[in-house]
Amino acid sequence: MNELSLDAMDLQILAQLQRDASLSNQDLALAVHTSAPTCLRRIKRMQGAGLIERQIAILNPEKLAQAIGHGLTAIVEITLDRQSAEDLAAFEVRVHTEAAVQQCYRVSPGPDFVLVVHVTHMPGYQELAQRLFANDANVRNVRAFFSIQRSKFGAELPLKSV
Repeated sequence: MNELSLDAMDLQILAQLQRDASLSNQDLALAVHTSAPTCLRRIKRMQGAGLIERQIAILNPEKLAQAIGHGLTAIVEITLDRQSAEDLAAFEVRVHTEAAVQQCYRVSPGPDFVLVVHVTHMPGYQELAQRLFANDANVRNVRAFFSIQRSKFGAELPLKSV
């Protein structure tokens, strides 16, 4: 893949999309002071280069809880016994297939992985932990922290201006 160069207009488009990806192309173009065809062409180029992975809806957990009940969010540290490239990749493949694992980070120093997990209740976490961690002979240590309140959540990456 060729190196992707970004100018100030690209960065403005990305900043707007990170704040609200539901904007129509016309509204996005107005917000960044360009024409709709130019805006769309730039978005397609950045999507084609893999810079824009996907567009998603971020749900409000408090409002969702009113409809379906509260869930349980856990931040889980995982330490493996063996840390070869194959062992690390095998663990990542296992957690990527689990819908309850929302995020997975390979970290250093300390544990090998930090996961953000969301399940419906504690029995759901216990089932997940049994399936992913207890049944894996290479998992040496699991340390879970359960969220009692989410005070900040964001998905925007900081963008420098060109």
